[in-house]
Amino acid sequence: MEYNQMAKKVIDFQRISFENWYNSVSLLQDQAASSMNMILDQTRWVQEDGRQPLQNWINLFQQERDRFKNYVAQGFDDFEKFVTESVAEGRQAVSKVRKQAEKQQATN
Repeated sequence: MEYNQMAKKVIDFQRISFENWYNSVSLLQDQAASSMNMILDQTRWVQEDGRQPLQNWINLFQQERDRFKNYVAQGFDDFEKFVTESVAEGRQAVSKVRKQAEKQQATN
């Protein structure tokens, strides 16, 4: 198997693993927020001005969670590009060395 393909498969596996983990954590956080809202709806002594900071907190967590996902996705994209370019540059270097060795053998 070609190095480029192997590297791509490893990166894809890591990307899929992260996405599965992220989806699980998102589901858990969303369920916790839903449960908290349901409890607050049933609690009459908590007024709206007491609920608003909690709702802001939930929104902040969701925004930061999405921002984190975007950072990691960008990191995977950059790493994939780096690996792909490195493999291509490595091939070019090997090809250049081989040509030089062939020229040297031809002159000897």
